[in-house]
Amino acid sequence: MGDNIRSITDIDFTPTNDVFPSPPDWRDVFIYFLLVDRFDNNAEDPELYDPSAQSQKPDISQGKKFQGGKIKGVNRRLEYIKGLGANAIWLSPVFRNRQEMDDSYHGYGIQDFLRVDERFGTMEDLQELVKEAHSHEIYVILDIVINHTGDNWDYPGDYPYYYWKDATDPFKFGKWRTFRPTKKPDKVLNDSDGVWPKELQQPECYKRRGQIWDWNDHEQAVNGDFFSLKELDIRKPEVLDTLIKIYKYWIKMTDVDGFRVDTVKHLESSSTAIFCNALKEYAKSIGKHDFFIFGEIVGDDTTIQNYIGRNSRIPGTNERFPSLDAALDFPLYFVLEDVIKGFSNPVALRERYEAFRNLYTDHGEAGRYFVTFVDNHDQMIRPYRRFMHGNAFPQQAVLAIAYLLTSQGIPCIYYGTEQGFNGGGEDDAYIRECMFGGSWGAFGTTCHHFFDPWHPVYSGIAEVAKIRRTEPVLRYGRQYFREISGDGIDFSFPCTGKSTLAYSRILDTSEILVTLNLDSEPRDDYVAIDGNLNISGQRMVDLLNPENEVFVEHFGSRKVVKVPLDPHGICILKKG
Repeated sequence: MGDNIRSITDIDFTPTNDVFPSPPDWRDVFIYFLLVDRFDNNAEDPELYDPSAQSQKPDISQGKKFQGGKIKGVNRRLEYIKGLGANAIWLSPVFRNRQEMDDSYHGYGIQDFLRVDERFGTMEDLQELVKEAHSHEIYVILDIVINHTGDNWDYPGDYPYYYWKDATDPFKFGKWRTFRPTKKPDKVLNDSDGVWPKELQQPECYKRRGQIWDWNDHEQAVNGDFFSLKELDIRKPEVLDTLIKIYKYWIKMTDVDGFRVDTVKHLESSSTAIFCNALKEYAKSIGKHDFFIFGEIVGDDTTIQNYIGRNSRIPGTNERFPSLDAALDFPLYFVLEDVIKGFSNPVALRERYEAFRNLYTDHGEAGRYFVTFVDNHDQMIRPYRRFMHGNAFPQQAVLAIAYLLTSQGIPCIYYGTEQGFNGGGEDDAYIRECMFGGSWGAFGTTCHHFFDPWHPVYSGIAEVAKIRRTEPVLRYGRQYFREISGDGIDFSFPCTGKSTLAYSRILDTSEILVTLNLDSEPRDDYVAIDGNLNISGQRMVDLLNPENEVFVEHFGSRKVVKVPLDPHGICILKKG
């Protein structure tokens, strides 16, 4: 069943079984993102981590190697993921990377685009995972790469070549890398040599401009090699057609529900649009009517809008390249952490949404275009760090994910955040700890697992996720930040970090008020709410704790509620 395809001409794109339908709206989904190598190795569990256990200084050399995570390991943790409230899994790339390279555990240096890396498992393992996930009502998203291949060939002399803006021609092609180099490499590439499928075995498939050295230069970013990974020339129809058929094959073979596209900012917009629209058309043709494709675009809202937003145009032009359904919400990521931790003025968060509204004709629907997050595996901030790095307040992790679950967007949590992982350092391996223990566990440990459904961060997130599932307002509603007051007279938006962050989600005639205490001390603020949707004396109930209730008061021209909050507390109020 697969794993032996050598050419795209050998693929039959007809599904052999019924396909699992897409969700009615991807805003109904809470995504759990994991690195396959770092999640679970499907072996007998070691002892559960005890915070009082003695930790050790981690050996970074271990963090850069394969740790043994398996696709089968993900399968056996489906109940753990579902218990958190997540109903989609985003898997790091599972495609075959170079077998002689022990540092490609992340999966982004692909050698064979039509094969599962045997270090993770088999095609049958992946098919079984998707089938079991669907039986748990969990969708599966594969991380894919179309910008580059692995380091599958070298430039002449096997030296690093760097981008040369004035070069009139591509650099010469050196030779294909072989798994076991010999003095006289075979003219015919073996399975672990070069790149597969064979359609990508032509030097003309690659731009061959050398490595990017100035990441702020758009020309280099689009045409240069991503470090040692070799840039594909997707402007060429034969290359783009090959990539389209490669990923149609994965939909057909596995019944996955979506793709996350890596390094989108390094791709040509028009080619990306053709790729994405072709995949969505194929998915529709087999019964997946809303196959989800989102991408990694590191930039501001204007940059992101070039790739998403089917109700928008590229600013200042008549061009439209609406290739992606959504993008990772880096503009939110860049401001949210400091706001939640009380380090920065919440105005930064409000200003972000002003830009958000100005770009979209219907800001209530704009949330469908963004996958929101606070932790991930690849950050633009140095040193690398998780949200909890150097943080003594675990409840702030609950606050951060609660914000994602109750604000506009499709929320995504990075594995380990729900267990308080706090990695950080100069190498990205520090934020890629093992959930199953191994030699690179979290908190400087080895041989301890972290699948603890009683962890306070896990349980706190699960409570908010449960409410989100039952409240359409929190998934589809418009979002408005609310003014607060300590005395019920002087109202304003908070201008200091240690404050109550309040916002409403409104859908039709329903309003849900969310209040987050960003202070480590209790707060008891008045919060303004919609004066047309609420009446004086109206009862509002905290959905997290129904025994808590407040009543709407009429202060001057405002309708308000007084909301008591514990330190780093959360209150989600709805008309009772």
